[in-house]
Amino acid sequence: MKSVKADKSNKSPNKSKKKNAAPRAQYGALPWREGEDGVEILLVTSRDTRRWVIPKGWPMKGRKPHIAAAIEARQEAGLRGKIEKSPLGAYEYEKRLKDSASVTCRVDVFPLLAQKQKKSWPEKNQRAAHWFPASVAAEQVDEPQLREIIRAFDAKLKD
Repeated sequence: MKSVKADKSNKSPNKSKKKNAAPRAQYGALPWREGEDGVEILLVTSRDTRRWVIPKGWPMKGRKPHIAAAIEARQEAGLRGKIEKSPLGAYEYEKRLKDSASVTCRVDVFPLLAQKQKKSWPEKNQRAAHWFPASVAAEQVDEPQLREIIRAFDAKLKD
């Protein structure tokens, strides 16, 4: 681990965004299913800003990244299904923290073929969840890199 010199100022290093700091890792699921008109993607709203996002979260001790992504999909959207072990890609975004600071996160995105959505799940009352046609889902998300991951995944499934 890299050593850090003590900061003698009164500012806590965790209170503000550090420039050039490495992005913090997160793992996300890209839930999908075959709909009547093609591939559908499930998006959930973020708790704070209510933006459309994919289920995602922090690494979990003792869990592989794809398993952590599947757990997030279960907690945030009530989904069970088959998660791939290899990510489709990654995207970066600014996560707002509770103390109004922000941190850059890099989310590895794992496709999850949804097989069942429970009627109730831990975060159901905190988020909306909706199935969109893949092309519409790509337009709903704010992050350009995630938009491209969704489009590329949809194109790959059409081949």
